[in-house]
Amino acid sequence: MQDVLTDLMKTWNGGGTAGVATVVRTFRSAPRPPGAAMVVASDGTVGGSVSGGCVEGAVYELATDVIRTGRPVLERFGISDDDAFAVGLTCGGIIDIFVEAVSRATFPELGEVAAEIAADRPVAIATVIEHPDAAR
Repeated sequence: MQDVLTDLMKTWNGGGTAGVATVVRTFRSAPRPPGAAMVVASDGTVGGSVSGGCVEGAVYELATDVIRTGRPVLERFGISDDDAFAVGLTCGGIIDIFVEAVSRATFPELGEVAAEIAADRPVAIATVIEHPDAAR
């Protein structure tokens, strides 16, 4: 997340909404580890990467939908190693990506979190991705 914080803060400081996509789980070989993130600003600019290019287009579309609707999405992307190699990709694997809308309304504490990171102080954020109550 730190690698996309500057991009996210530009949108947040400007009062906009960004779609933040985060790799939350991987299976077999995967191009990026859990925690890798991509930010799509409301103006369409992108920072970061969740797959090294393999599914970035689909994640971009998901992020723009999440910005528009405000509804988070957990999506699984996968390709076999054989299929990946056949089209010139370095690996296959399966990745779960969580996409959420981040704005001053959805995450008012982000400025404080960014300040702690800038001051090199430890800080943690927990996001519930799956909840027994489907409405949450």
